[in-house]
Amino acid sequence: MSDTQVSPVASKGLDNPLLKPWQTPFETPPFDEIKPEHFMPAFEQAFADHAGEIAAIVNDVSAPDFANTITALERSGKLLSKVAAVFYDLVSAHSNPAILEIDKDVSLRMARHWNPIMMNAVLFGRIAALRDNAASLHLKPEQARLLERTYTRFHRAGAGLDETAKARMAEINERLAHLGTTFSHHLLGDEQEWSMELGDDDLDGLSDSFVASARAAAEERGKPGKAIVTTSRSSMEPFLQSSTRRDLREKAYKAFIQRGNNGNANDNNTTIVEILKLREESAKLLGYPTFAAYRLEDSMAKTPEAVRNLLERVWKPARARALADRDALQELIAEEGGNFKLAAWDWRHYAEKLRQRRANFDDAAIKPYLTLDNMIAAQFDVATKLFGITFHERKDVPVWHPDVRVWEVKDAKGEHKALFYGDYFARSSKRSGAWMTSLRDQQKLDGDTAPLVLNICNFAKGTNGQPSLLSPDDARTLFHEFGHGLHGMLSNVTYPSLSGTSVFTDFVELPSQLYEHWQERPEVLQQFAKHYQTGEALPDDLLKRFIAARKFNQGFATVEFVSSALIDLEFHTQPASASADVAAFEKKELEKIGMPEEIALRHRPTQFGHIFSGDHYASGYYSYMWSEVMDADAFGAFEEAGDIFDAATAKRLHDDIYSSGGSVDPEAAYVAFRGRAPEADALLRRRGLLDAA
Repeated sequence: MSDTQVSPVASKGLDNPLLKPWQTPFETPPFDEIKPEHFMPAFEQAFADHAGEIAAIVNDVSAPDFANTITALERSGKLLSKVAAVFYDLVSAHSNPAILEIDKDVSLRMARHWNPIMMNAVLFGRIAALRDNAASLHLKPEQARLLERTYTRFHRAGAGLDETAKARMAEINERLAHLGTTFSHHLLGDEQEWSMELGDDDLDGLSDSFVASARAAAEERGKPGKAIVTTSRSSMEPFLQSSTRRDLREKAYKAFIQRGNNGNANDNNTTIVEILKLREESAKLLGYPTFAAYRLEDSMAKTPEAVRNLLERVWKPARARALADRDALQELIAEEGGNFKLAAWDWRHYAEKLRQRRANFDDAAIKPYLTLDNMIAAQFDVATKLFGITFHERKDVPVWHPDVRVWEVKDAKGEHKALFYGDYFARSSKRSGAWMTSLRDQQKLDGDTAPLVLNICNFAKGTNGQPSLLSPDDARTLFHEFGHGLHGMLSNVTYPSLSGTSVFTDFVELPSQLYEHWQERPEVLQQFAKHYQTGEALPDDLLKRFIAARKFNQGFATVEFVSSALIDLEFHTQPASASADVAAFEKKELEKIGMPEEIALRHRPTQFGHIFSGDHYASGYYSYMWSEVMDADAFGAFEEAGDIFDAATAKRLHDDIYSSGGSVDPEAAYVAFRGRAPEADALLRRRGLLDAA
């Protein structure tokens, strides 16, 4: 081929925006040009490029050193990371039938691509040789951490197994990839298919803002002029809390907890059973008695016993508080003349009434002060005061949906630091929940690479000139995901594998949960909580009642969460055969811990995407509570300093927690920030459960 000729693959790439250099601000993905049909050719090219890069490392006749093995691994797969980040953003945040169909193929191809890499005996031999001689390599601390984490990653993937075991592990990985995708598609399918239409006679108790959001949701689903309740939490929970129609609350609640469990094409029960069997088999191939033992070895908790001890420490006082609240709710029903036993679809409704009575506060009173725009401004302002970064909205960066907003983040010197994308509103093309992810991670291996960080939420959209109004829980979620976002944006490491949120699962929630504390502080609310109609600041009296009411119903919230974490742990510590009937297993385990029948798991198994859409949180849902021990304790450092924006404390928080990524052992990182290990009672104190312990 002459120098002027273009290969067929390269020629094809010229027409594919995923394979061309991006001529966009900050080299961001050109979402306005990318179509579903571009993905498979781009993935094919990316797989081929990466396979070639790995082959070059494996076939290098030079003795292994840090540069030709570890650094070379870090440099490999750039195109694959780039294409995959764009693809999975669309799968989760703005899918369509074509994208979801491609996802089935890509998940299988991804497993088939990574299996031979992660189990390559020659590659693992080079990594192991370096680890064995680490003391003589004179590595910098970050390099030493990267070497250890790289070895661990390959070892835990099965690189040290015999060929028969490797072949079986590869089969298991492929099947699990398919099953995880199937689970998430089923859940999305059930969520897209169900809605409950509200007639004019069905609106009793519902706020004007809720009805406006229900009408917007109906319009988004092609039902203009109607009003609907959906299975999005931002729709379901306020409906259950406010609606006076007990029959409709029951109907909505049952639909919500039955997602993935309806005996239809979207049923997830058989998927769960197979996932658990394969996870158990993979753990045993690697020499572990259970999948939980395998997963938790590489975490802060280390063992299932440590996790169970924490959860049971919290479970007992939470259950006691929930049962006391249950009795109070039943008394309230009787007082109103209700001749029925409190049911799960009644709890939120009567808890709100009880809160109004005990704390003289209800969400409806504060919601008009919590506009989305003002809370976004608040989260930015806190980051500016703590870390010196500033946010400037950009209208010239391509996005995947018109609702997405983008801000350029600059450091204290005014230099570019990151881009931050916010995609805040619920829609049928988006999976439920809220999450942070990235389109590009920070690194300095080959020059400074600035990150592209995303927050995805599912808030109700305002209509008819009314802004989006957040509940206190919504506002907390906003700050939570932004805390994850800061973990990605403030990252300051050299190597991609250690960037941002690349930390243990039970440490990754610390930066996000810690950031929630600022959202609830008077110093923040007094400045940013303004009435959407009058511009009036949040009245002091309402602010005091809001703060006093925060610990109300914590028995319910804690029981709802801890029971889910315990079920996750039991799924992965007991033999897979024990959960062959998922519903029976759930029932047995809940009876064992004395679960109040009026409270359901926060995530019932067939909708538990955290642990079944992939394995990131499998045996790890406890992580939120493990991190809460640290975040409740960590915020105490600011309280002890007498200033929630104390500069010296903020600098330690930046340097030791937010910017260090995975370059430091998390226990060492926490002690460096706090000066000691966390105190467990801080969690119970924060939730108002210490007196029930």
